[in-house]
Amino acid sequence: MSTRRIGAEDSASRAALLDAAQALMAEHGYAAVTSRKVAARAGLKPQLVHYYFRTMDDLFLALLRRGAERNLERQARALASPQPLWALWALSTESSGTALTVEFAALANHRKTIKADIAGYAETFRRRQLEALTEVLAGYGVAPSQTPYVALVALFNAISQVITMEEDLGVDLGHAELRALVEHHLTELEGPRADILPG
Repeated sequence: MSTRRIGAEDSASRAALLDAAQALMAEHGYAAVTSRKVAARAGLKPQLVHYYFRTMDDLFLALLRRGAERNLERQARALASPQPLWALWALSTESSGTALTVEFAALANHRKTIKADIAGYAETFRRRQLEALTEVLAGYGVAPSQTPYVALVALFNAISQVITMEEDLGVDLGHAELRALVEHHLTELEGPRADILPG
């Protein structure tokens, strides 16, 4: 492994490079994310890319980890809210990060380290949901013997992912009805959705 110096993780230039890579990836796909294009988008010199990231894979991993940590923080706020199910539903059905999710999934087909990181964060995200919702669902009188909580969490995530991915593609047949079905059950458990939910 190279021992050359790498720039500080809290550097404004490093953050600008990650922002630029994220924008390029969302707009044009991961293949468009080159050191020259990232530097140009950030308004920095190309050599700075490899000052902060030894390889482009390191840049992709840093971008993935930054986004995942932010999502874990948002998830924690949602789960701690007065209406955790509604807050989690609002967070899970946002479409703002769909393009990046698709690109990272495609990139993971070619990069084992990125695939492993995605799987690790997905497991962490799911386990934290399960831990928090076990108490929440029990408090709402949902019996785990009849409805396994882990199955509910998996179903919740599957539904929200299908909705966001398909709508990003322009497919929405049945989505209004599916949303209404989920939201009917959320209302039964938590009452009508509050006007403002954290996320």
